[in-house]
Amino acid sequence: MKALLALFPLALTAFALPFRPDLPTPTGAAPKDYVITNYGAGSDSTQLSTAAIQRAIDQASAGGGGTVVIPKGVFLSGALFFKPNTQLRLQAGAKLKGSDNIAHYPLIPSRMEGQSLDYYAALVNAYKVNNFRVTGPGTIDGNGLRFWKNFWAHRDSMKQVGKSSTNLEVHRPRLLFIWGCKDVTIKDVKLHNAGFWTTHLYQCTNVLVEGCDIRSPFRPVKAPSTDAVDIDACRKVTVRNCYISVNDDGIVMKGGKGPTAQKLPENGPVEDVLIEGCTFGEVHAAVTCGSECIHANRITVRNCKVDNDRPLLLFKMRPDTYQLYENITVDNVTGKCGTIVTLSPWTQFFDMKGSTEKPFGTIRNVSVSNVKVQCKQFAVLNGNPADKVSNISFNHVDATAQTAAFVNKYPQVKFNDVTLNGAPLTAAPAEGAAVTPLKPD
Repeated sequence: MKALLALFPLALTAFALPFRPDLPTPTGAAPKDYVITNYGAGSDSTQLSTAAIQRAIDQASAGGGGTVVIPKGVFLSGALFFKPNTQLRLQAGAKLKGSDNIAHYPLIPSRMEGQSLDYYAALVNAYKVNNFRVTGPGTIDGNGLRFWKNFWAHRDSMKQVGKSSTNLEVHRPRLLFIWGCKDVTIKDVKLHNAGFWTTHLYQCTNVLVEGCDIRSPFRPVKAPSTDAVDIDACRKVTVRNCYISVNDDGIVMKGGKGPTAQKLPENGPVEDVLIEGCTFGEVHAAVTCGSECIHANRITVRNCKVDNDRPLLLFKMRPDTYQLYENITVDNVTGKCGTIVTLSPWTQFFDMKGSTEKPFGTIRNVSVSNVKVQCKQFAVLNGNPADKVSNISFNHVDATAQTAAFVNKYPQVKFNDVTLNGAPLTAAPAEGAAVTPLKPD
């Protein structure tokens, strides 16, 4: 356990490098392959191969670096810890399947829900592994059904006695946790059925997530809190050409929560995020700022498709946290959604921690352009009373909404060449305004 704890200290130094997601692979000898079956891993999906796969990782690191290869077959494993100069590749037909026994994921110093705390290791863990790569075309499957059932059973039991339940009370592992790494690539891999969050990036710089298929089910058992990509106090992240359908938010900006979160060294801003060419199936929201985020800056969403009934862009405004969301651009999005933008209070797990601070949120410089969607409602723009909102604009938007009227309490929101249900929109329709009937599909 001491060796595992050494992998995850409680503090990291922030890094900053030029953003080069398409940086070519350096010339020279390719990293050596370490095929896990050569180290005793068996493809019987009931046989736990954690120790064998970890041996391959350790040998690759000891040998100066290399790629740990999962060949065709199903390999059952608990938590794996990648070391400097190691990478992971899953060949066609390969599946790294997570154990559904939480005992196979050690409790270690970690990061969850905007807090530094002891939590369970993920299936794939990398701490300060620069140039870390996870590549396909194989699958990492969290095998989360048992964890999901336990979550809902616990929540139901708490409701029966009049109590609420937090996400951390039922112990579940994430699929990937990548912490303090520079120049990360997650490419052409299937990331399915996470027990908890799917991909958690914390204090990382220069990350490319590309060509991935990220899924967890809404039925027959909901997969709770299986966010596709959580970007937590990171800089320079690109998520490109991915398919995302998970039973929570798709791509999420995080970084801390609480009345003094902005003062804590383990927290930080999310900056320079590019989301492009992605398709969002069923999600709770496609792109979210919150619910643990103190500062999101320069976030761009472009050339994407949506196919769900939830927000395209969601701002979760915590009344217990100082938040700043700025310089956010949405451009060229088509499909079907619930709203184009929802900005509303988020009070889940509200906790002032005894502070006398009076937190508020600031949203400024948000541009939504070249959007053509069918939606349930155009927008909801209704933050907390103390929130400060400025310079939100909708430009060249064509929306067909089931309900034409929508809440907007910010008169400075601008509409330019916006059509709602076939009619020009220059301001938010008042509550109770006539609704233009929808035409049949």
